[in-house]
Amino acid sequence: MGDRSIEAGAWVLEHTHRALLALTGGRFPKKVAGMQPVELHTIGRKTGLRRSTLLTSPLYAEDRVVLVASKGGYSDDPIWYKNLVAHPDVEITVGDRTTPMTARTASPDEKAALWPQLVQVYKGYEGYQRNTARDIPVVICEPAPASAG
Repeated sequence: MGDRSIEAGAWVLEHTHRALLALTGGRFPKKVAGMQPVELHTIGRKTGLRRSTLLTSPLYAEDRVVLVASKGGYSDDPIWYKNLVAHPDVEITVGDRTTPMTARTASPDEKAALWPQLVQVYKGYEGYQRNTARDIPVVICEPAPASAG
């Protein structure tokens, strides 16, 4: 499967998921392939505009959301990942709750520790990594520090 097929599949999946959320008032689905659906809000690194992307979190807790920038094994990092590298202050929406968070790429040691858990939740990550020359980033999102004021 070429990069264009992967890209088209990812587009269809995201837009289908977004349509289902709109039709059901955000109540569907509760889990996708055993993972928590989340909406990641980033700031565009080129436009400065707010961008939203539907993703799944294989390791989810209110105080720590782990994301995998796999893009289905595509040869380039997803745009949402490039945006959060440039602007790590993000928001994550689950259901009707949006939480300000700070995103960072897991260190090599953190990724090595997390990867077996990620693959246990979703075996597809293993194939995605095998099918691309890039090192698929793992992202850790934690609550943003409360602003002083």
